[in-house]
Amino acid sequence: MFWAIPLIWLLVISGCTERQFVRPTPQMDIEPQFWVKVLLLDDTKECIMTFPSSFSIIDAKLQTTQTHFEKSGTPIKINISGGKFNIADRHFEANELIIAPDHPFIFNLNSRDYRGKLKLILNPDGKSFEAVNLVPLEPYLAGVIGAEMPDYWEPAALKAQTIAARTYCLYIKKHFGSKRSWDVKKTQANQTYHGISAESARIWQVVNKTYGQVLTCKLSDGTKDIFPTYYSTVCGGHTEDSRNVFGGDFFEPLSGVPCPYCKRTAKPAFFFWPTVQFDKTDVSTKLLKRYPSLKPLGKITNISTAKQSTYKGGKFSRLTSIKLLGSTGKTDSLRAEDLRLTIDSSGRKLKSTACKIVDMGENWAFTSGKGFGHGVGMCQCGTQAMARKGKTTKQILSYYYPSSKIIKVY
Repeated sequence: MFWAIPLIWLLVISGCTERQFVRPTPQMDIEPQFWVKVLLLDDTKECIMTFPSSFSIIDAKLQTTQTHFEKSGTPIKINISGGKFNIADRHFEANELIIAPDHPFIFNLNSRDYRGKLKLILNPDGKSFEAVNLVPLEPYLAGVIGAEMPDYWEPAALKAQTIAARTYCLYIKKHFGSKRSWDVKKTQANQTYHGISAESARIWQVVNKTYGQVLTCKLSDGTKDIFPTYYSTVCGGHTEDSRNVFGGDFFEPLSGVPCPYCKRTAKPAFFFWPTVQFDKTDVSTKLLKRYPSLKPLGKITNISTAKQSTYKGGKFSRLTSIKLLGSTGKTDSLRAEDLRLTIDSSGRKLKSTACKIVDMGENWAFTSGKGFGHGVGMCQCGTQAMARKGKTTKQILSYYYPSSKIIKVY
């Protein structure tokens, strides 16, 4: 069944000052397996919500309506009082609540508009909570694609991005969502999600044109299924085998491939990034805090290359494993991508592991850097360059994910 997007645009008040036209939310009656749980707030103590419609508050476990609010446009505060939820000065006994807006199924959380519903989950300490957006898959994608890729890029590139993002989301949901209260984060830790602010007419067009399409591949046991369709901003010249970055199972479409394309469209500062330096004491502190297993090393005194992938006859290389030497004389190793994101959690200074490590005395310097991101799977800037050359969405996806196949799941 196709859930067509209504052509009528509704006026929605975003907060108290900003107005924008948005489409009513589609897919609200789709099967549960195609809803996405997006972690919006973690370990928070308070938030502010507004609604363009009436809304209900539901006990998430009992699925019973606790109260119903009529449309008012007045911001409401949500906080914790006495170890329980306090919403608009009303107390609720349930530890898990769902706030369900009526048509057009939109809410505003801390000045950002989202579709679907919001689930509040009280943390065990009774002092903070999680806020999780429950949203159908296609509206979720409309909030991802425009945040991951400019909406003025070539249609073939945008479609490739949409199919990859849809597949990635369903894979993560299937393999990790059942073990926690959310499927994906709203950040680049999974894929960037900006809700309604990332939408546009062009974004909705590519979402609708690729409706339900995902990528599959042949698994080691001979069956076919979706796989984790990783992607990064700029691979720097060659994508990387996922096992060298994330470990885990082997997926043939996640083998590295040459990419002569991204250099044509990437920002110069992303393709070739400048040397960055980090204080040795700060680096050691961050590593020991994040990885307690490294404590036998004492203070980290040296970082060197343990393994690297080399391509293009030695002209391109990417660090894959790092050797750590401690003040106790003991050594250990760490995946290079883990080192990168521990030193720079934003990933915006130390942009990739396609670089060299240099001891600068008080600091460690990362030089000769190329690319932006982990380098696995689809290269977004390469995708745009291929689309400009006239490559189709299928050709782009087949190139970056070899031996993959597009199918429809609904």
